Amino acid sequence: MATTFDPFRDLDRIMSGALRTPAAAGMPMDLYRSGEEFVAHIDLPGVDPGSIDIDVEDRTLTIRAERRTESGDDVQWLSHERPSGTFARQLTLGYGVALDKIGADYADGVLTLRIPVAEEAKPRKISVSHGSGRQTIESTTTDGSGEG
Repeated sequence: MATTFDPFRDLDRIMSGALRTPAAAGMPMDLYRSGEEFVAHIDLPGVDPGSIDIDVEDRTLTIRAERRTESGDDVQWLSHERPSGTFARQLTLGYGVALDKIGADYADGVLTLRIPVAEEAKPRKISVSHGSGRQTIESTTTDGSGEG
């Protein structure tokens, strides 16, 4: 069987592996703010949901997950491009988020974290009224709910 020689194929494979960051290689993430919460979508295809571990300690959110590969005496790899093993990613959270209200959902190979903005960090509108020689200050949230 004749094979074609491509001197750049191996170089491309080596360079793409060297330039890839470890966190992004196993756990690529999109992070954005939507209204009053931050949303993170983390790709974890092929991960057993039971292996996902999320914890918060001292304003650092840590996500760990494990993707296993087929193993055994009868397995002979022909191509092994998907990363496997235990992956971890850390996010440093600011003081303006509600740590006790973080939610997580795993569906279709994507872990979604919802991190709400803390009530005390939400923007507020301060209205000043003047009447009968006294000033009263009323605080309302910018969404007009009047709470706060």
